[in-house]
Amino acid sequence: MRFLQILAGLAGLVSLANPIQASTIVDPKIAAKAAIDSMNNAFYNPSEGRWSPDIAWWISGTALQAVLDYMQMTGSLDYLDQARYIVDKQKAPLPGWPQGGGNFRADSTDDTAWWALAMLRMFDLTGDKQYLSIAMQDEQYIWNYWTDTECGGGIYVDIRAMTYKNAIANALYIKLAAGLHLRMGDSHYLARALKSHQWFEESGMINAEGLVNDGLTQDKTNGVCFNNEGPTWSYLQGALIGGLVELFRATHNETYIRSAVTLANAVIFSPQLTPSSTWVLTDYACERTAAGCNFDQQSFKGIFARNLGELDAQLVARPYRAYLEHNADLAYQKARNADDTYGTSWAGPYDGSSLAKQQSAASLWVALLQGQDTV
Repeated sequence: MRFLQILAGLAGLVSLANPIQASTIVDPKIAAKAAIDSMNNAFYNPSEGRWSPDIAWWISGTALQAVLDYMQMTGSLDYLDQARYIVDKQKAPLPGWPQGGGNFRADSTDDTAWWALAMLRMFDLTGDKQYLSIAMQDEQYIWNYWTDTECGGGIYVDIRAMTYKNAIANALYIKLAAGLHLRMGDSHYLARALKSHQWFEESGMINAEGLVNDGLTQDKTNGVCFNNEGPTWSYLQGALIGGLVELFRATHNETYIRSAVTLANAVIFSPQLTPSSTWVLTDYACERTAAGCNFDQQSFKGIFARNLGELDAQLVARPYRAYLEHNADLAYQKARNADDTYGTSWAGPYDGSSLAKQQSAASLWVALLQGQDTV
């Protein structure tokens, strides 16, 4: 009972502050499926077992996550054969990568983590322990690149050079380790997740506005690490929210869910990430520039939406649903083409399609399917 009271109280606090009242103009299940089908039609390469093989490999990993989440939320198995095929093709050793790269061990810890998280969902869908085994192997591989020396802890993102302790690699690791604990009950995964979170909180990567910057810089003269004031990309906020939600689910410690709510609110009320002119999530560091967003950056907002949906599903009053609905509705009306492909900015106008844009929009719609039976 106290658990439900905590969640209800948090939900009330968020709802009072949220200026958005929305409801979707289309059925999220229908819109999500249309976005996934369009992603397959436009970008899937069966011979390669991935979408858009010419762009970053990790984007196919997060596209797979959107497809798997859709099946998990709806009970559909429409794409399961495709998902199995993708995993079998992509887990093969990759020449030139550390340890051959087999089972998604990439040359960066964040790329490894995207695929490892998808393997947790593959296990959830199928009950097949081979996928859990891959996620366990990847977790250990990532953990091997934790050091206590530079910056007092943290995981390097660049495996080849053993450089750069940043937000995305460490936030994804928290979610992965906590997720393994939830599925296996093995306390050493939880211990690692808690250690990683404590380090993250103390690292300085969370700025005065309560948002996560890109990573840390080390002073070469004294060895002190400090926030590099890199962009507060939406996916950084989302990945940490996802890790906090998993820690809460693993421990029922309200501190983690409160931190997730605080971070989500910081995004929604950030004039840069959610400008008041539209109340639509915006990666300002690229969307508001002449150069625009590259493929990596086009992927970011859907990752935030996915994790915000996971947080919302934990809160009885569903305080973030209206925000997600508002973003989805604007994207559907302003950023969607006749073939159900989506552009970069969810406030429009449509600016052409790519896998990165499409998996981001699919993730937004799938986020609205999270926890539909929550009471």
